[in-house]
This record gives sequence, structure tokens and C-alpha cells, in this order.
Amino acid sequence: MVPIEGGTFLMGSPNTEKGRNSDEGPQRRVRVNSFWMGAYEITWEQYTQFLDDNAQNISERSITLRDGSKMVVDGVATATPMYIDMSFGMGKEGYPAINMTQYAAAMYAKWLFAKTGRFYRLPTEAEWEYACRSGSNTAYHFGNDESQLAKYAWFKSNSNEKYHKVGSKSPNAYGLYDMHGNVAEWTMDEYKADYFKSLKGNPSSNPLFEPTQLYPRSVRGGSWMDPAEDLRSANRHGSSKKWKQRDPQMPKSIWWLTDAPFIGFRLVRPKETPSKQEIEKYWLSVMEDF
Repeated sequence: MVPIEGGTFLMGSPNTEKGRNSDEGPQRRVRVNSFWMGAYEITWEQYTQFLDDNAQNISERSITLRDGSKMVVDGVATATPMYIDMSFGMGKEGYPAINMTQYAAAMYAKWLFAKTGRFYRLPTEAEWEYACRSGSNTAYHFGNDESQLAKYAWFKSNSNEKYHKVGSKSPNAYGLYDMHGNVAEWTMDEYKADYFKSLKGNPSSNPLFEPTQLYPRSVRGGSWMDPAEDLRSANRHGSSKKWKQRDPQMPKSIWWLTDAPFIGFRLVRPKETPSKQEIEKYWLSVMEDF
């Protein structure tokens, strides 16, 4: 985990940025608190520990929070078995885990909290962009020159149609790898096309749009399948039911995406451990998917 000092930044992209989409603005000042973020995307080795665990062993774990209160972490479920090779043969050792739903990614964080006593979660959209920018205000964390992207990212032009081992490109100024490309990353937010118009305050403080519907949920960073403009720091995407197109179940799996080999995640850990009430808002509710 890499320490990220909190601060205020200009979120979104200017009208003049090449490749800009309408859901990236108008730019707003946003403040985020300090947090740690995973230097790398979660790998198959890490995720498989969660898949292989017996949730019953950790269902009654008692955690002491910052205010001295106790919290029992219960309801930690482990994912159903994969019905196809979710890596699609692209490799597992050292490679990012993919094809999990946002719910599955959030449950991994909950499982890790129960295992370690330290609170982890998915980043908010604001935290993700703040960390990706790492102090920059350009299209990419290294500047605006798209020709330099291959030094930092795996994307459509250089990926050979597959993902690659995490950390094999140069990091950003905060020491975070693959913030542009390799695999796109889940955030905690519901995707809102009018995100910036919906923000409260100036600056808006630690915004989070808690999901109220299954689709769309917010994804950031672009992937090995995407063109350069989709890897920009401000670029945003929403999830789609098409990502489960080949899922044979009815209702569809709450754990796996059969058609999203471009999506993974990384975790954050707030510098200040939240209260019990704050923690609970990060556990996603299960929604039926037909």
C-alpha cells in the first residue's frame, strides 16, 4: 500500500482535452482525505486466497474500531466457482485478477478486513482520479503527449490483445502502477453521467454516490483493449449487463462476469479507520440480475 496525502484537486477534464467526453465535466474542485492505495492491481494469487477460503472460519471475527467500539464482521461470503477459465488463458501468476463483479471486489475487501482487522475497500471515483493524477492536471499523469503512453501503460496499441503482469510499466508520481491501462478498475460509485453537476459543496468533500441500481457502476483507468484516449485520468465508464452475456445462470451471477476480461480492481485503506456506521455503507447490497 502506498500512502496518498489527502488534498484538493480539480476533478474532470477541460473542454479542450483531446478525446474528452461530456460526462467528464464541468470540472469541479474536490477534496479527499488521506488514504493508502495498492501500488498494484489485485492479482490472481491474492484473489484466489479469497476464493479458496472457508467463510465460516471468519464469520464471527470481532474488530476494535478507532472509537474503541467492537464490530463483528459477519456475512462474509466467498464466490461461487468459475464456470469457465476467467483468465481466458492469458496467465495468472503475477497477472491481474479479472472478470469479477463490483460486488465480488467489495466482498474481497470485506474478507480482507475480517482476516487482518484493517479496513480496506474499493476507492471512490474521486479518490481514484486524485491518485491517478498524482498532482498533475494533464490528460495523463505524465503529461499530454500520447506518444509517451507506452512507457506507462498496456493498451490497444501495445498489448498484443492480452493483459500483462502488474507493475511491468513505469509508475506515476505516487508510485502507483498501471493506473492507465492493463485492466480497468472498479470504484465504489454508481456511474452517473451527471456526476459533476451532482456534487455538493465547493470543494466537494469525499464524494461517494452509493449504488441504487445494478447498472451502471463506475469503472476507471481503461484497459489493454482500449485506445489511448480511454486511458486518460478523467475518462469514465459505466458497467453493462452485456458483461455477463454468456453467463448460463438465471438470474445472472452476482460474482462473475463472463465477458469482461478487461476489468479488475485495486484497494484503498483510509488513513483514519471509519466508524462502524461509515464502514457499513461500503458493503454493497446484492441486487437481482436478469
